[in-house]
Amino acid sequence: MERRADFIADQLERRIFDGTFSDGERLDEVQLAAQFGVSRTPIREALQRLTQSGLIELIARRGAFVRQPGPVDLLDMFEVMAELEAVCARLAAERITDAALARLADANARCSRCVPKGDVDGYYRENAIFHAIIYQQSGNAFLEAECLKLHRRLQPFRRNQLRLRGRLAQAMGEHEAVLAALREGDGEKAAATLRQHVAVQGEKFRIMLASRTAAAE
Repeated sequence: MERRADFIADQLERRIFDGTFSDGERLDEVQLAAQFGVSRTPIREALQRLTQSGLIELIARRGAFVRQPGPVDLLDMFEVMAELEAVCARLAAERITDAALARLADANARCSRCVPKGDVDGYYRENAIFHAIIYQQSGNAFLEAECLKLHRRLQPFRRNQLRLRGRLAQAMGEHEAVLAALREGDGEKAAATLRQHVAVQGEKFRIMLASRTAAAE
């Protein structure tokens, strides 16, 4: 059931981004259940997942509504995310264990295998693991929790910017630079490379939004 709900959430996310569902539109559970050929339970689970990233707002006795954050709000969130991850990288460069470095390299290798196939969803799953390891290895539980929370909020936007042509390969290069800095134990370099990596994600998503707006017009 959980896998089905995740699949439905991914499909709804894409429909929100491609304009099938517009901002403020009410999503009817019965209609969605019929479209996906499921009961209302996985639909509710999918909608609940999308509330974590702010794409859906659940209003008591009224239902689920599409709520897309504006471009300024998104850029603000990406700016904060970049700084939080930079702090994680700086601390992790001093505190990361050899075992964690090995896990980080493994996650990065799995990301790499997704690039030639153009497997954005597979890449993003491994990418999330890559970043979570860095958060955890900062050695600061409060910082880790805040990063995970904002990461979940930005998840659909971070994933969708990977669909831009050439972005997967570019992101891999950014990962390699972060990994190298952590291996060297260079906190300032690790912070700078990870900050830039997240900042680029925000910029790529801005470009994606602008191109879609232009196409619509």
